Amino acid sequence: MSPSAGGLVVFLLSVQVIQSQDGWRVNYDQTDVCAAKGSEVEISCDYTYPPGIRPSDIKDGFWFTKVKDGEPVDLRTDSGYSGRVTDGCYSDSCYLTIKDVRESDSAEYKLTLMTNKPGEKYTGSPGVTLSVTGLQVQVRRSDSTWLELTCHSSCVLPDRAEYYWYKNEEYFKRGSSLPVSSGSTDRYSCYLIGYWDQRSPAVYGPQRPSVSVSPSAEMLEGDSVTLTCSTDANPAASYTWYKEDGTSDPRLLSEEPQLVFSSIQSSDSGNYSCTAENQLGRKTSEFISIDVKYGPQRPSVSVSPSAEMLEGDSVTLTCSTDANPAANYTWYKEHEDSPRASGQIFTITDFTAEHSGNYYCEAQNEMGRSNSTLLLITESGVGRTTRIIHITRWTLVSVMLILLLLFCLWTR
Repeated sequence: MSPSAGGLVVFLLSVQVIQSQDGWRVNYDQTDVCAAKGSEVEISCDYTYPPGIRPSDIKDGFWFTKVKDGEPVDLRTDSGYSGRVTDGCYSDSCYLTIKDVRESDSAEYKLTLMTNKPGEKYTGSPGVTLSVTGLQVQVRRSDSTWLELTCHSSCVLPDRAEYYWYKNEEYFKRGSSLPVSSGSTDRYSCYLIGYWDQRSPAVYGPQRPSVSVSPSAEMLEGDSVTLTCSTDANPAASYTWYKEDGTSDPRLLSEEPQLVFSSIQSSDSGNYSCTAENQLGRKTSEFISIDVKYGPQRPSVSVSPSAEMLEGDSVTLTCSTDANPAANYTWYKEHEDSPRASGQIFTITDFTAEHSGNYYCEAQNEMGRSNSTLLLITESGVGRTTRIIHITRWTLVSVMLILLLLFCLWTR
């Protein structure tokens, strides 16, 4: 097995493996191979065959990692290796070369030998396990203000390996590790001197997170709503959701990338933000406002003045409710189809006996409507004063039923 000029290949276990069956034998040079991503890998072996078979009887040898319908799939026909694989057999040995190896090439590679007799073939199993890896920067906290970056690979690296460190894509310094301040906004990557032909992926703290809302249309009370926080960071960021509740410290809600309301309520309206954090830093999104639409709650009615009034006085009724968007108000007198007034305030001037009766207000917005309880306005007759009483329709029905029962008892 041989590396390309710029690449690094490390054998984790370099021993011969002999697979034998009915006189067939395949000797792989290694059982496990660890290779740098982007390098060139060569796997080789030699084989022997049983007595009675001549070299000319062996018509083909090919390498495979996959089996389809019980048959090995020739690596040369696999589109994932197109243009990157060469192989061959000569005398009693075979080889496989893979260029520009990728992490997806990590697999067990086996050789299959075929003779000119129909159906006669032999596979050397187990084969050679290839592990393809790249350099990774690991982050470790030294203290509250400093971090230590080290370059890591799952391959066995040379003793006393040294690295170039890059800051924001430019060479920064040389060394086995790199101290950086916590909260740094820079990007750092490493390069193994003399062996690696590409740098590690950069590590960096989170960018300012963005927040998306689904669905993006108008939110109605009872809808399912999902807020999603996302950012660019390496290592991947963890997320925390907050709601602003008027205090100096927003209230923590969740520690997941998504904040899900399965049935959103009016009380969920407000300003939300998310924080993204990894070992290198922490960033907070801008606040996003959630405005939940809902129909009017049952309106309440207040009366002014609340004391008894003389005929000819003025009385003002005020209707109020909780609704989003704000409700419009209409005033009705019971058993009348036409409204008496519109608007939150209804004023009766120069009150007379004809004004006596049951009144209620209706609050309405695009989400729905709701009526207040009945308001009974009566004239006492003594001193010609007016009494105002809040009652419900059920109260009226109950009173009438009691009076009817008393009348029936009295007539018996």
